[in-house]
Amino acid sequence: MSSALKIMLLILVLLSLHTFSLASSHQHHPLDPLTRSEFTLVRTIVQKSYPNSIHNLTFQYVGLDEPDKPRVLAWLSNPASKPPPRRAFVITRLSKKSHEIVVDLSTRLIVSDVVYDGYGYPLLSFDEQFAAITLPQTYGPFIESLKKRGLNLSDVVCSTFTVGWFGEVKISARVLKLLCFYTDHGTVNLYVRPVEGITLVVDLDEMKIVEYYDRYRVPVPKGEGTEYRASKMKPPFGPHLNGAAFLQPNGPGYKIDGHTVSWANWVFHVGYDVRAGPMISTASIYDLEKQIYRRVLYRGFISELFVPYMDPTEEWYYKTFFDSGEFGFGQSAVSLEPFADCPSNAEFLDAYYAGADGLPVKISNAFCIFERYAGNIMWRHTELGIPNEVIREVRPEVTLVLRMVATVGNYDYILDWEFKPSGSIKFGVGLTGVLEVKGVTYTHVDQIKEDVYGTLLADNTIGVYHDHFLTYYLDLDVDGEPNSFIKKKLKKIQVIDPHSSPRKSYWTTMSETAKTESDARVRLGLMQSELTVVNTNKKTKLGNDVGYRLIPGSASHPLLSYDDYPQIRGAFTNNDVWVTPYNKSEKWAGGLYVDQSHGDDTLATWSLRNRDIENKDIVLWYTIGFHHVPCQEDFPVMPTLSAGFELRPTNFFESNPVLKTKAPKRVDWSNCSNTTHP
Repeated sequence: MSSALKIMLLILVLLSLHTFSLASSHQHHPLDPLTRSEFTLVRTIVQKSYPNSIHNLTFQYVGLDEPDKPRVLAWLSNPASKPPPRRAFVITRLSKKSHEIVVDLSTRLIVSDVVYDGYGYPLLSFDEQFAAITLPQTYGPFIESLKKRGLNLSDVVCSTFTVGWFGEVKISARVLKLLCFYTDHGTVNLYVRPVEGITLVVDLDEMKIVEYYDRYRVPVPKGEGTEYRASKMKPPFGPHLNGAAFLQPNGPGYKIDGHTVSWANWVFHVGYDVRAGPMISTASIYDLEKQIYRRVLYRGFISELFVPYMDPTEEWYYKTFFDSGEFGFGQSAVSLEPFADCPSNAEFLDAYYAGADGLPVKISNAFCIFERYAGNIMWRHTELGIPNEVIREVRPEVTLVLRMVATVGNYDYILDWEFKPSGSIKFGVGLTGVLEVKGVTYTHVDQIKEDVYGTLLADNTIGVYHDHFLTYYLDLDVDGEPNSFIKKKLKKIQVIDPHSSPRKSYWTTMSETAKTESDARVRLGLMQSELTVVNTNKKTKLGNDVGYRLIPGSASHPLLSYDDYPQIRGAFTNNDVWVTPYNKSEKWAGGLYVDQSHGDDTLATWSLRNRDIENKDIVLWYTIGFHHVPCQEDFPVMPTLSAGFELRPTNFFESNPVLKTKAPKRVDWSNCSNTTHP
């Protein structure tokens, strides 16, 4: 490659690395997340209402108070009209009480302030978790326990763990458990080196240690072989991977205006929430034949992530986490690394959330957005049936990806929203990071004579069995709000009359429209079926109902008993699919207050009302699950384990919507040498 071309490529790559803030100088879209200045304004207004309690007031959640859907849709149909009121929903802690506050940002007034007196506590802030993990450093009994183990206090790092709920009737104190890890010899892979046997309990409202246990001692797993930093690695290295250049001479094919992204035939809105992370709204696709944009998805996000571990012993039984409602997917978003987390053609977006003091906290490069040229094929056909002629037509596939990575403790979650020109939306989940492990005395499987609830991964190290269940909230508005949920069951038919056909069987479909919520609960794998959200008020020219079909990932159902306390709280995973009528207040599958919740405010409890859902504004809830049996290849850092699902148009278009798509123009690399291998 010539030096001039190298310089040109470098300039193009650097120009592609734009960073945008999730804020807009334009008029607010009603679903825009709060801006940096709005967080500051909310803090000022709330603190003024409690002038004598400013030092005891903490902000646990600050986010957009979502406007009523009809008002948002009315504004979208006429953006020149007056937008809905701009409001913030705030949960604070004050005097050991949770306050739900609605702030009107235009009038700068508090609209409502209600004290919550039910079960459960709000989202944990990073600030209070950081404060809690410093307490052991000056706690005498803890220091003495480390001395007995021969461990240096300066090499010990502690981490926070929620305590769950296990049948207690009264409201418990707002507490966390602390477990600790060892980092001597320069290793930073702390989660694989637990200091077993020691548990500290911290009261967050008092910010002090209220219980302490030192039950037993086992060897701390060794640090050798646990390093993952490239700068610390020693030869031999491998496998070797060659580099590749990527060039878009005309720049990206998408535009970002404020929070609105337009690309190919898609337009959608990108938001952010401290609890959910990315929130995709008002996604519409352009119909080339009808020459209009048609509505697909009003609002979509990850509502909850349930991660129960399968060790029932005293030190582990409570490890049944709700990563969104307890720790916050958005709060746990990490800055993405250019050229590694995202390709060279990616653009980056910043995000903000409110810290415990109410001040805005910036996450640089919280999202990236890029066009994916992965070598996939959009469609193709080779026709060999015509004598003396070969017809070949191929269209390469290009898609648009929005990505965020959330690091919740030891696990890293790679979250992708992928938009395809064919009308599909693909949802990707990648699990990587470090396993949660248990320190043991074993160094070989032959020594194990009992159930250790996991896999021996290294000396003194058990990777404990666990699950990951991600529940998506998908408010589909297929060509409008009134939609219905159709289960099209595939049924085997026996051929009765042997004279009618040589065949003995075939399958056909039987459609069932869900009338109420109970009709729409689905456990996948029990029966072959097609699951579709349709608009029976809109039809194709041939008379089919327009719709979007759920193409699920592999089915992984919960294996816990329904009456087990973690599963009561996580009952929204009992079914793979739920359908509910749209309700602005029903956003969080695990409830608004998840920490120490009792399972009385979940998707499963809402659905017991068995409301009508036929030809209504409905929400589809889908859970994708992983049963994780750790293996040695997952240690010391786990290669990404991926899964996903798809929303695919089904009789939405009159025919293939990408039939007339032209292949991207080939880039001229004439100045580069071309080596052809035989």
